[in-house]
Amino acid sequence: MPTNEISFPWIGLILGLIAALANVFGGWAVARGGWQPVILRSFVALAAGFMLGACFLELFPESYALLGAHAAWLMLGGYLLIHLFEHTLSGHFHFGEETHHEEMRHEHRANTVLFGLMIHAFVDGVSIVSGFLVSNFLGWVVFLAVFLHKMPEGFAVASVMKAAGASTRTALNAAILLGAATVAGALIMAPLKGQVEYTLPISAGVTLYVAASDLIPEVNHEPNIRMAMLVFVGVVVLLLLRLAFGM
Repeated sequence: MPTNEISFPWIGLILGLIAALANVFGGWAVARGGWQPVILRSFVALAAGFMLGACFLELFPESYALLGAHAAWLMLGGYLLIHLFEHTLSGHFHFGEETHHEEMRHEHRANTVLFGLMIHAFVDGVSIVSGFLVSNFLGWVVFLAVFLHKMPEGFAVASVMKAAGASTRTALNAAILLGAATVAGALIMAPLKGQVEYTLPISAGVTLYVAASDLIPEVNHEPNIRMAMLVFVGVVVLLLLRLAFGM
């Protein structure tokens, strides 16, 4: 069982910052215009597969190893936490380009979406550091799972703000706030590093929600098979990493 004597994995904080920059890049893509939709959709599909593999093959087993059957309650709590803030309080929005301008025309609606995604981004930072507190391999897996969906996440929040009629600067600032929330999540693990047996299962539940409830529905909206196949590619990438590192 982890103890308070665990040293803080600074690599996790650095990678949290890199993930945060991906948020900003996604927002910048909306701000500058001329983006390539296929790139965004490819990241969504790859991230969905990789994150599902990370959940079932890495995060869930490690969570049970740390906390036993009680981990299931925290996984469920993490899942429901994001469902509450992203799709219950915030209502409907797309994890990608927001096209329903009439649904987002009120500033309050866009701000609730931003707040919900900030909760999600905060847990992303917690997840990366929690992974490194268990093992370097798990930390890198969690980082890749987070990084792959960070650009679509930043794109989503900036797109929502634009759909609500906000300025380009406001849209970019919203993506920057997501990045800041990610870094804050990584930093909060410094005093909580001895509680990783609790933070890791919560992170697992959040990861499952993002993969299965945010990303997979977007992939399923695609009319061709190529994006659906990229989900399997994401899983294969994880399997190859496990094979390469003898896991």
